[in-house]
Amino acid sequence: MWSVFLFIEIWNKTMFIDYATILVKAGDGGDGCVAFRREKYVPRGGPAGGDGGKGGDIVAQADEHIHTLMDFRYKKNYKARRGQHGQGSNRTGRSADDIVIKMPVGTTIKNRHTNNLVVDLVEHGQRHIIARGGSGGRGNARFATPTNQAPREWEPGQPGEEKEIILELKLLADVGLVGLPNAGKSTLLSCISAAKPKIADYPFTTLVPNLGIVRIDELRSFVMADIPGLIEGAHAGKGLGQQFLRHIERTKILLILLDVTSENIDGDYRSLINELKSFSALLVQKKQFIVYTKGDLLTGKPTFLEGRTAPRKDEILISSVRGDNLPQLLEMIWKTLQSA
Repeated sequence: MWSVFLFIEIWNKTMFIDYATILVKAGDGGDGCVAFRREKYVPRGGPAGGDGGKGGDIVAQADEHIHTLMDFRYKKNYKARRGQHGQGSNRTGRSADDIVIKMPVGTTIKNRHTNNLVVDLVEHGQRHIIARGGSGGRGNARFATPTNQAPREWEPGQPGEEKEIILELKLLADVGLVGLPNAGKSTLLSCISAAKPKIADYPFTTLVPNLGIVRIDELRSFVMADIPGLIEGAHAGKGLGQQFLRHIERTKILLILLDVTSENIDGDYRSLINELKSFSALLVQKKQFIVYTKGDLLTGKPTFLEGRTAPRKDEILISSVRGDNLPQLLEMIWKTLQSA
């Protein structure tokens, strides 16, 4: 558990980069060789040209000790060596070493030109070849036949794959917080976890995603992610929404946080749902809880209860400052996670 807490601390203090584009080039295969046996008392030795070696692969590997794609802002090109050419005496050229690129757990890799998913790295140590090295060419010994016992044919090595790929880092969290700017997401996260996000009375205090481990008791805990507040048009790039909406795609539960003092709570909710749906239809299919925040600022009956006597099962009114209904919220989340 201590290693997980250390991960959260490092994450929140490190410059957070969650998107990068790099160029990878696997090694070419070595050329086949044209050679003949040259031995004493064997004036007409047969063909003895060896095959070329295989070019090096480019391999992506998930590493839980890496938490950002920042390194790929500085190094964008990765090229493996080519295989060694074939040699005489039927000696095959040595295959080139692979290049292993370590990436954070949670990184998705896509082909930039086709936008096809190459691999989703979700487990520590997971490896995937993202560019294959070329095979070595055949030497002239491979072309010998009963009617052609001294061939001079040979093959060049095959070229290695070359790709421009997109790296996207998506947080691995159980619960995601969604809300308008200054809806109380960071305050809630700071009150129920060990995370210490920046908190202030103005919008867009949160500029990067924050992760927090929420411990209900000694045996029960889950990970919660807070992303910058969404505004209308976030899915199209306005504000900070598009840049970070991807980080709640993996979550099992979304907490829709609504400021209970807002003059248009229904409009706020519709705006948030519209942004989620516009970014990805899968987001609105996730289990949702509506969390009304800042209950300590209420002076009368909340507007969301007009015409009703109590909140629905998927609604709860909280005050992060006073701690109102926070234990009940955590139990709702835990019960849902256990059945997910």
